[in-house]
Amino acid sequence: MYYTLVSYWRQVEGGSIVYRMSPAKPVCPVLHRAIELIGSRWTGAIIYVLIRDRARFAELRAAIPEISDRMLADRLHALEAEAIVVRTVVPASPVRVEYELTKKGRGLAKALDAIGKWAHRWSDDGAKDAASAKTQVARA
Repeated sequence: MYYTLVSYWRQVEGGSIVYRMSPAKPVCPVLHRAIELIGSRWTGAIIYVLIRDRARFAELRAAIPEISDRMLADRLHALEAEAIVVRTVVPASPVRVEYELTKKGRGLAKALDAIGKWAHRWSDDGAKDAASAKTQVARA
């Protein structure tokens, strides 16, 4: 049985308050795996870039300047293993490698959009921007 700190509940017994733990529901393993994959460092940024269009390795690297080549290669490999990204070798001179989202990967667009909206609303900068906008509206 799983218990969590936040699953305490209060019960009054003989005039005193007694705290007891109630069993927590176990986390869905499918949801947990998806969150771990998408929540890995840089994965969301890679998917965000690929939602717009397919890209070559160097284009991804330029779009996410803080990521190292090794980390980008590792994340792309993990996404490819999960069938979220497909790697295509273009037989040209010189040979090109392009990455694009699969149908499964494109299915993440709404989820990432929702996360982006949440981040803008609740981040410190987003909260400051919202407060600033309300102040400017109130002054008008």
